[in-house]
Amino acid sequence: MSQTQYTEDNIRSLDWKEHIRMRPGMYIGKLGDGSSHDDGIYILLKEVIDNCIDEFVMGAGKTIEIGIKDDRVTVRDYGRGIPLGKVVDVVSKMNTGGKYDTRAFKKSVGLNGVGTKAVNALSSFFMVESNREGKSKTAEFERGELQTEELLDESSRRRGTKVSFVPDSEIFKKFKYRNEYIERMLRFYVYLNPGLTIVFNGEKFHSENGLKDLLEDYNNPDDFLYPVVHLKGNDIEIAITHSKTQYSEEYHSFVNGQYTTQGGTHQSAFREALVKTIRDFYGKNYDASDIRKSVISAISIKVMEPVFESQTKTKLGSTDMGGDLPTVRTYVNDFVGRNLDNYLHKNPEIAEKIQRKIMQAEKERKELSGIRKLARERAKKASLHNKKLRDCRVHLDNMKSDRRLETTLFITEGDSASGSITKSRDVNTQAVFSLRGKPLNSYGMSKKIVYENEEFNLLQAALNIEDSIENLRYNNIVIATDADVDGMHIRLLLITFFLQFFPELIKENHLYILQTPLFRVRDKKQTIYCYSEEERKSAIAKLSGKPEITRFKGLGEISPDEFKHFIGDDIRLEPIMMDKAMSIEELLKFYMGKNTPNRQGFIIENLRVELDLIEEQ
Repeated sequence: MSQTQYTEDNIRSLDWKEHIRMRPGMYIGKLGDGSSHDDGIYILLKEVIDNCIDEFVMGAGKTIEIGIKDDRVTVRDYGRGIPLGKVVDVVSKMNTGGKYDTRAFKKSVGLNGVGTKAVNALSSFFMVESNREGKSKTAEFERGELQTEELLDESSRRRGTKVSFVPDSEIFKKFKYRNEYIERMLRFYVYLNPGLTIVFNGEKFHSENGLKDLLEDYNNPDDFLYPVVHLKGNDIEIAITHSKTQYSEEYHSFVNGQYTTQGGTHQSAFREALVKTIRDFYGKNYDASDIRKSVISAISIKVMEPVFESQTKTKLGSTDMGGDLPTVRTYVNDFVGRNLDNYLHKNPEIAEKIQRKIMQAEKERKELSGIRKLARERAKKASLHNKKLRDCRVHLDNMKSDRRLETTLFITEGDSASGSITKSRDVNTQAVFSLRGKPLNSYGMSKKIVYENEEFNLLQAALNIEDSIENLRYNNIVIATDADVDGMHIRLLLITFFLQFFPELIKENHLYILQTPLFRVRDKKQTIYCYSEEERKSAIAKLSGKPEITRFKGLGEISPDEFKHFIGDDIRLEPIMMDKAMSIEELLKFYMGKNTPNRQGFIIENLRVELDLIEEQ
């Protein structure tokens, strides 16, 4: 057996842009095409906006303007502007930036001087312009390589920084920015920075009441058990209420303006502080799960030089607030213990509602305890003895990997469809859960049905969401059903299940529909997969002669060799999104109760699910 040579010739030193382009996941998480809210193209935008937010926090510039046209993103702030002599360095030289100097940026999100460099390296076009002291400096780059730079000694432009970039299509395949995701991101920015105005393609985003506005805009206030409790300190802000109908806990946590979707030390401290404060106030050792059941809350803290667990900053790892302040845990516990306790003493009617809610949760938990124990045992046995769940290696091997952001669970029905996906998937990150027949219509049922119904119990166990979605095992949950009426019905029943019992999965953009091609059009030289009648007509016109046309009627009819294209780099996912105009209860009652008209219209308008394929049959 020949042995591979290992010499000096095997050793390479990459410059900053080569390393970013070779290992983009280290800097921006997963790549994706923009169908998921945490795809890389949104991280690029966020990295640029974060710098503008830091300017606002430091008291420089109250307006940020953002425009996206033809894949070109432009972000303009009216802050202090980058020092002109360092414009090129701060966007192209690693470990260079003003945020190493805590005098200039005391509580910034970006501290390691990487963000805009990653944007630069991963863009086919990147331009930065700084305006300050009556002068202007611009520099243009292509995939991190400086192309031109220009200094104007006299400029009448308002001070501040403008960045324009186009994500590199070589890295972000067939990408598309979705306004819904961008608008959600911008709303969070203004909630966390009252007084800031962000203008996106002409639409203004502004908030005066911070996290209180977040909870009220993100949920239906009619479902709140009591008005939002809004508490603010120098470096901390908290908003909290309980839902009348929601089963699980819902948290929005932020550090220095960064949305920490995976929580971290501050969120853990808040959950702990909430339980301790409630127990102390009522003088009773209530179970923690009963206190936190149905809670809807948000916490924002500011930390000196925060430490995140990845460059995408989705989870706080810091244990200290910084400076002379105590640990994060102590700081949050002291704040919540003092301020929430005072609020409850001053508002006894709200305190009474919370106690009744806790006692009701305790009663329901005890009623379910036996059922939950049996359900856990069944789920454990099922995971060992059946093939409903074909897991991915990230979980099977307990991999500590950044690829966790790419983990996907396909929920499908039938052996043939499950078989095709199982044979075609990326075994590292993609798992398959096979349904047996149509799921139960869970509308109007209590949480008890989740444990008594084998399909729902096993699905809940597979996702690891029994108590909350904090430990959700798969970042993407994809419903993969046939393109027919039965497939659509299964989709709707699954969406009903998630809306009824785990609505935060939809609110946090974890649920998707897998789009698969309706037609295959091919000649001797080329094969084109078409997802609509328009694409089919276009393919026929493009190919020579009389091409062969195949109509796919079910997932099981697509061979594994073909299927791998549709769940690989060319995967098309349609996110399930809620209409803010209606509460979850109203949605379920109107569309899953006795009133059946307009359900297809509801799916199109409110859940963004395409029904073209049904109408063609």
